[in-house]
Amino acid sequence: MDRGGRFPRPVRPRRKLAEPGNYAPPTRFTLFLRRALVRLSTPPLSRLGIFLLASLFAATGGYGAARGGHAEAVMIALRDAGDAAARSFGFGIVQVDIRGARILTRDELLHRAGITSQSSLLLLNPESVRAALKQDPRVAEVTVRKFYPDRLDLVVEERQPFARWQRAGQTHLIANDGTVLESDVTTKGAELPLVVGSGAEKQVTAFVALLDRFPAIRDVVRAGVLVAERRWNLRLRNGIDVRLPEEDAALALERLITLDKTKQLLSRDVTVIDLRVPDRVSVGLTDEAAAALKQKAPKRKGADS
Repeated sequence: MDRGGRFPRPVRPRRKLAEPGNYAPPTRFTLFLRRALVRLSTPPLSRLGIFLLASLFAATGGYGAARGGHAEAVMIALRDAGDAAARSFGFGIVQVDIRGARILTRDELLHRAGITSQSSLLLLNPESVRAALKQDPRVAEVTVRKFYPDRLDLVVEERQPFARWQRAGQTHLIANDGTVLESDVTTKGAELPLVVGSGAEKQVTAFVALLDRFPAIRDVVRAGVLVAERRWNLRLRNGIDVRLPEEDAALALERLITLDKTKQLLSRDVTVIDLRVPDRVSVGLTDEAAAALKQKAPKRKGADS
């Protein structure tokens, strides 16, 4: 009451209370969200709180989207949101060290691994990166290591071109285990050994090792042709076919070298040298050599002159 006997009035008039029943009371979920917003907006947990609240909403929306058949798109969105949150806390990938790569470029490796400037180290799965990189046939093995907060280390072991494999009219670059590294090549890898036929890519290491024991033969071989996936024919640069046995191919090549030294067999007019029988060597003459031999053959008695 003032000196005039009056009660003081508030500066702002009081709002009239709503009539009971005009507004529905807040649900328990609404009250929970209100309390969460108040608590999470208090420093220093404001950033963490926003992240956790966003995760809650994302999980709720993700469940509904998955029920609607949009699971893949939801997973991508959740991953991107998680990466963004992790980067905001300093877990972005700033440095990627790659060792051992000679054939594959840095961009090829990062693209295959799915690593971009938007990726985060915190949510990166090393096994997933390893599996993705090994889908490239040129990658034999890879080690993936994370160094927090922002560095990734990749150690790559590549498959090297070992030979060329020809099948169905196409030539492929292959590794020593037969893995096709590149398909339908033309002049690439021309200095590498050439093998032909079904299954030849799986036996190429043993075939090259066999020829390496006999450099004089290896240097004149144009291609090795696998016959019925059991034995090899050597196609020489001068057009001669050398038929090797299924077993003891090394012994047959030793005989071939001896015959070439003593009789210059590889320099004669022959098309085929058959070494499949251990105690016999059969040769096929060229058409010219066969005609010349026929002319030199003595005529039988009584034959017309």
